Amino acid sequence: MSLRNAFRAATAVTLITAGGAFADTITIATVNNGDMIRMQGLTDDFTAKTGHNVEWVTLEENVLRQRVTTDITTKGGSFDIMTIGMYETPIWGANGWLVPLDNLSAEYDVDDILPAMAGGLSHDGTLFAAPFYGESSMIMYRTDLMEAAGLEMPKAPTWDFIAKAAAAMTDRDNEINGICLRGKAGWGEGGAFITAMSNSFGARWFDMDWNAQFDTQPWADTLNFFKGMMDASGPAGYATNGFNENLSLFNQGKCGMWIDATVAASFVTGKDSTVADHVGFALAPDTGLGKRSNWLWAWALAVPAGTQKQDAALQFIEWATSKDYIELVASKEGWANVPPGARTSLYENPNYQAVPFAQMTLDSILSADPNNSTVEPSPYVGVQFAAIPEFAGIATDVSQEFSAAYAGQQTVEEALAKAQALTNDAMEAAGYK
Repeated sequence: MSLRNAFRAATAVTLITAGGAFADTITIATVNNGDMIRMQGLTDDFTAKTGHNVEWVTLEENVLRQRVTTDITTKGGSFDIMTIGMYETPIWGANGWLVPLDNLSAEYDVDDILPAMAGGLSHDGTLFAAPFYGESSMIMYRTDLMEAAGLEMPKAPTWDFIAKAAAAMTDRDNEINGICLRGKAGWGEGGAFITAMSNSFGARWFDMDWNAQFDTQPWADTLNFFKGMMDASGPAGYATNGFNENLSLFNQGKCGMWIDATVAASFVTGKDSTVADHVGFALAPDTGLGKRSNWLWAWALAVPAGTQKQDAALQFIEWATSKDYIELVASKEGWANVPPGARTSLYENPNYQAVPFAQMTLDSILSADPNNSTVEPSPYVGVQFAAIPEFAGIATDVSQEFSAAYAGQQTVEEALAKAQALTNDAMEAAGYK
């Protein structure tokens, strides 16, 4: 055999995978949270099984949303897999921008995906993204500080109780904030939190004629309550804190309570938490109006329709969102650290049922209703968002006005007036009115 032919033969061996297809390098855009970073550390298992390599583009949440939205709307082709959620998936699927996930293997068991997750990631009954994990939001709190304050956390508390407990647990001399909540601008950061909270106060984004509702008493009540509680009992600079910032504060022992994504439970009870042995869980608060302030979300993996590496991308999605991946994480990190909220079988597994936050996570997910999220009727689907294409841009602008109010740069009344005007202007320009 000539040297040239020998080289060709060797190259062919390196490019053929176990399944008989040529190996690819796929590029994945993802969010910089703990579960996604953990997945990156396990990618060698995928490469060993398929021969495909993976390049990761890991971004802060607001930046990720902007990058993937720009890429798919301009047909940029930068990514073979995108990490997106329940807001983008149905809209992009309807536009033909995503590859339908209607041919997944029998072993994958698509029927095992929790109905709430599958429904939120589908359009007209077709799944367009597979949930890596699903989440709602709940209260994570310091049991030792709650006891020291002489209080007992109800399973389903009110916002009035939370404000009272936050004040009682605040200890400025020892840098303990009674409560840590998102104030960071961005529709999926502080915007998501305040929208879910507003549902419990009786607020809504739009009435049935798509008129903005920020000039109503429920929205004024929501923002005034939030700002008053956070000014009194929250951390300095809370207007710029999002998920990662509050996670860091809680794990350092600087938060009495944190209301955020259920997926955070494994981190506040994990090896990086200084308070892991003193964490309890409760449902997100309400005000007695029949709606709690918990959201519904999934970080999911989707394949943009323009990829040239569709087969390899679909193989990765099957690997990363499978029952086998859950078992892989459990074998290396323990059952408390597996991706939660996506599969029914996980919550039927005795190993996972023993995890202290498993049932509260499931209860929170099941109590969120994206089709009926507000006290008064609303024309949109979604808990912490309205599932219309215009929402992301509008809500990002609104959240910036809210964050400016939290920071003391304007009053709550000024922020709500600006939110009302810019939302109505945008909806009129989009043809809703």
